[in-house]
Amino acid sequence: MKAPLSWLKDYVDIDISAEQLAEKLFSCGFEVEELVYLGEKISRVVVGEVKALTPHPDSDHMQICVVDCGEEYGREIQIVTGADNVYVGMKTPCALDNSTVVESDPKALEKNPDGIKKIKKGKLRGVESFGMLCSGEELGINDDYYDGAEYYGLLDLDKSAPVGEDIRKIVGLDDWIFDISITANRPDCQCILGIAREVAAVLGKPLKEPSYAFTAHKTNAAPVKVEVQAPDLCPRYVGHYVENIQGGKSPAWMRKRLALSGIRSISPIVDITNFVLLEMGQPMHAFDADDLAGRKIVVRRAEQGEKIVTLDEKEFTLNPENLVICDGEKPVALAGIMGGLNSEIKATTKNVFFESAKFARDNVRKTSRALGQSSDSSSRFEKGVDAYTNAYGMARALHLIEELGCGTVTELCEDVCAADLTPRKMTASVKKINALLGIVVPNEEILAILNRLNFKPSLSGDTLTVEIPGYRDDVDYYPDLAEEIIRMYGYDHITPTFLEKASVTGGGLNDEQKKELHLKNVLRAQGFLEAYNYSFYSPKEFDLMKLPENAEERNAVRILNPISEELSVMRTFLAPSMLGNAVRNIRRGNDEGREFEVANIYLPKNTEAGEQPEERKTLVLGIWGAKCDFFDMKGAVEKISELFHLNFTYERAEKPYLHPGVSANVLVGKKIVGAIGELDPAIALSLGLDKKVYLGELDLEELKDSLDDKIAYKNLPKFPAVKRDLALIADEKLTSGEIEEVLLHSCKYVTAAKLFDVYRGGQLPEGKKSMAYTLTFTPDSTAEKAFTPEVLDGFVKKILGNLKYKLGVELR
Repeated sequence: MKAPLSWLKDYVDIDISAEQLAEKLFSCGFEVEELVYLGEKISRVVVGEVKALTPHPDSDHMQICVVDCGEEYGREIQIVTGADNVYVGMKTPCALDNSTVVESDPKALEKNPDGIKKIKKGKLRGVESFGMLCSGEELGINDDYYDGAEYYGLLDLDKSAPVGEDIRKIVGLDDWIFDISITANRPDCQCILGIAREVAAVLGKPLKEPSYAFTAHKTNAAPVKVEVQAPDLCPRYVGHYVENIQGGKSPAWMRKRLALSGIRSISPIVDITNFVLLEMGQPMHAFDADDLAGRKIVVRRAEQGEKIVTLDEKEFTLNPENLVICDGEKPVALAGIMGGLNSEIKATTKNVFFESAKFARDNVRKTSRALGQSSDSSSRFEKGVDAYTNAYGMARALHLIEELGCGTVTELCEDVCAADLTPRKMTASVKKINALLGIVVPNEEILAILNRLNFKPSLSGDTLTVEIPGYRDDVDYYPDLAEEIIRMYGYDHITPTFLEKASVTGGGLNDEQKKELHLKNVLRAQGFLEAYNYSFYSPKEFDLMKLPENAEERNAVRILNPISEELSVMRTFLAPSMLGNAVRNIRRGNDEGREFEVANIYLPKNTEAGEQPEERKTLVLGIWGAKCDFFDMKGAVEKISELFHLNFTYERAEKPYLHPGVSANVLVGKKIVGAIGELDPAIALSLGLDKKVYLGELDLEELKDSLDDKIAYKNLPKFPAVKRDLALIADEKLTSGEIEEVLLHSCKYVTAAKLFDVYRGGQLPEGKKSMAYTLTFTPDSTAEKAFTPEVLDGFVKKILGNLKYKLGVELR
């Protein structure tokens, strides 16, 4: 938002410098991103009066001027000029020796990108010249700043301009532009008047409201009727009929105000609509009333395939998602974006119908994006326009029409309003406000601040009652009032304090954070990249993952105001997010990859009682590619088990989104802490994947107390380990994990049990399989002798006995 200082001074008596005002605005929540002095490129340029002219002896078009620049700079300064419009008595800008002006030559700009041209005394064809007489181009201005500035010659100043006066004050360059960052919750400050309100409040000065007065005249013209068929997209529509439109040129003060904001003057009517947009923040539009068929305005959703040609001569095909302004037959404007070519203001326009409305910001934004069409009005509507300002914007425009004498305001007006314009009242506890701020703001200060902000406060005991201004849609609860109070009272009054459960620490990571970092480093060492995903996804993910209707994962926390339906529920498990990452990578040509994510899942509690969901730290793994398999995933999990001294076991899993034959639950003891496996082929087919995807998920919250990443040392055994192979006959339903658990726990000297062969064939009974293991027997560090064959036979006998007793497994 760009706000000229001179324009702000129309509404507030500002008696501090521009730099001080920028600091004041920052202190009350408005960051001035840039403060620009308009005349920064111009120095030592003053008003000069040409006293005498002499033809140049060696040039047909040059003249030698004697210029009076005042007592301070010199009464008889000799300057040579080639301008064709110079004359005795002319007052014009005079750039003195060692002055600077605006560089306009494209070739010179390549050498001087700062755009500054230095003027020094010199000789022009043998005649000394102690400066330069300037055109508007050398000052960087156009006709909207000063009449005649665009003439290709010297700028002819008004005869009242004082000789020797700084030219910046004469042509309006002695001004500052504030480029202010406006937060999304303050659309009311996207205009000069909105910023002026804040300036008045922070300086404690009265606000001088612009005039809204006008006189409505009787007319014989037929009324223009307004019908709003989509009140959800247009809560208020104000229209007014103005006749006897006069063309011509807008006054200098208005053209200058528009120019300071980067807008060129077009005609009085168009300039008024632009002026009200900048001043009041109310986008307006003017229709040529004689082009409105049926003398009607109808605000409705567009019909499928309906077409409109906008003012910039672009044709658009519309649909019911677009809101249009129509006459009795056809669309004449894209609501909130741009008018139609068929109702534009022309040089021959005699009667206009003014529009001041509130359109739904989301509809304007969607239409603008979908059609690729934007304007200053659409940008403003997208930020938000309140229904309160519609009537004030219209009244201001009608006042300006009378002031400029460019039309006759009639009594014909329409105001179709579905919005509630009743002033909102709110009560709040002063104690709660002070408790939120952490300080005690004096009651009289609270009342003074809220009065300056136009909240009409009253205080009865601890109860503060306010009437919220109609343009402040962002104020709803007592914390909003607290924010208004503290930003004016001063954030420097807040005393830094600890949070209730905060404590002073020496910094660094706590034990839990260190373990998490170690876990991530373990995975990175195996080629995994860390992923970060949103904490929410679409409920459609539950269907994609083939979860039954009664699955616990479907019981998710729903977002009250989601960005979109695709991000509307909190994650109850992480596999869908990781699958989405894999799919996205495969579709973009990244055919192989490994990713992990450590994040919270959110499990709902009693939401009716207002309980927050349970947050459980979870790890999800994803591997995809043509060369990977189940054991790549299992190996990654085993590495975690090894480095954190966990004893994972595995059993067949029944996860609906995993391959029924290539998946396993991960257990610690008897507790399931996760699952790993290949993505179900049916899901892969539905996603069009030609690469295998493997997913794994571990409940880190369950493992938190078991994770031990400390390095433990023990003495090496004096004698070597011994290996024995056993071929076992087991039931087909038994898993290797179940057998390994018995092998490892039947003898304390068994330090490893590795499956190296599985056989199924005719030599085995039906329903049986042969599984061959290599057992490693390791003496402890206190052993005085190596294991003898007899001792090992005893160990094996004990192991076989346990296998027979617990699992029915026999030696083959």
